[in-house]
Amino acid sequence: MALIKSISGIRGTIGGRPGEGLSPLDVVKFTSAYGTWLSRKKPGTRLRVVTGRDARSSGGMIASLVNATLRGLGIDVTDLGLATTPTVEVAVAGTNSDGGIIITASHNPAEWNALKLLNDKGEFLSASDGEDVLEIAGKEDFVFAPAAEAGSLSRDDSWNRKHIEAVLALELVNTDAIRSAGFSVAIDCVNSVGGIIIPELLNALGVKKVSGINTTADGNFAHNPEPLPQHLTQISDFVRSEKADVGFVVDPDVDRLAVICEDGSMFGEEYTLVAVSDYVLKHTPGSTVSNLSSTRALKDVTERYKCSYYSAPVGEVNVVEEMKRRNAVIGGEGNGGVIYPALHYGRDALVGIALFLSHLAVSRVKCTQLRKLYPDYVIAKKKINTRPGLDFGIIKNEIINRFRDYDVDERDGIRIENENGWVQVRKSNTEPVIRIYAEGRTLLEADNLADNVINIVKNL
Repeated sequence: MALIKSISGIRGTIGGRPGEGLSPLDVVKFTSAYGTWLSRKKPGTRLRVVTGRDARSSGGMIASLVNATLRGLGIDVTDLGLATTPTVEVAVAGTNSDGGIIITASHNPAEWNALKLLNDKGEFLSASDGEDVLEIAGKEDFVFAPAAEAGSLSRDDSWNRKHIEAVLALELVNTDAIRSAGFSVAIDCVNSVGGIIIPELLNALGVKKVSGINTTADGNFAHNPEPLPQHLTQISDFVRSEKADVGFVVDPDVDRLAVICEDGSMFGEEYTLVAVSDYVLKHTPGSTVSNLSSTRALKDVTERYKCSYYSAPVGEVNVVEEMKRRNAVIGGEGNGGVIYPALHYGRDALVGIALFLSHLAVSRVKCTQLRKLYPDYVIAKKKINTRPGLDFGIIKNEIINRFRDYDVDERDGIRIENENGWVQVRKSNTEPVIRIYAEGRTLLEADNLADNVINIVKNL
């Protein structure tokens, strides 16, 4: 069993002993800590929290525990039911609520679930706020309300439509061009909440034909839910058989977007943000931001427009903070996470799809031709399982020593850069692993960089 407590929330495999897996007691404990933290931020105020969940089988149980616990603290709850992460984020701001909890383990397999915690802007908690919640949970420092002051529970299924309407209202979403292009689009929603909202979005955008696989929101993930090339052979074949112009793949909570070209080839998860940024910069020049694990191609494209690129440590909250600091017009993460501030400060596959289709329609080229417009880099993404008590500091120091003649960035684990690429080594916030990402001009270059570091770690 696994339970990971971090400033990003709480994530774990379902079941097991309390404190070892994500048990009902752990759900109540951390929900109580979050609700207590909110109450201390706004003492004497009647609070409201928005909740929503992806389609995994444990979601209903976890949602019931979360909602009941918040009500037990005297907090009113608006439950969106099955909803994407960005939809919950939009709803928090749109209802002027005091916070939100999204019940999703994102790209993790079906046996995992998690609580993602939002502030009153519908954004993930800052590092300091997350630490406060963890401290409250550690001390079990919460007091529940008497029966007469229990919170209310209401259901609201209107936010899918409102989210889509907000996307359509964006100035750079060109529905006329999309409609005129007569696109045929194939989708893979891994049998989660994307199967509910993505077809509705595509129809609203004016897509001529929408074909889908794995669109039943029953939580029976048809493949590993992380949208990586090795997991996407089914949609690749489907795009070809349907003669689709483009294919879209989302993860279980729809904050990541992967694109499949008309010939079934991968556009490249890293290049979702690159292509969307190219389109945005063409119309609204400004700064861009991505995390330290993302492709160098975004920097290259940004500088074509004589604009400035900035990097941030891994984690949506870190990227958002840097975007605000730099007044960035577009940003995100190389895992297919597009953050478009004109809508909201959160990774959002819906806005990613709308902007990508607008770009494709206005460019009047095939998806494969669009991909050729961008610099070619290849990222090798690898990981090593960790054991309890592992001292990452020892690993970090040894790697720095081995690469002392290179540029080193220690803001997030360690990132080493050379003329042709980079390698980053960091402990995951979502799994008990060390991630080793490396980028080069060829897969061989990237693999050699990553394997070099893996050998150093294993030898320790």
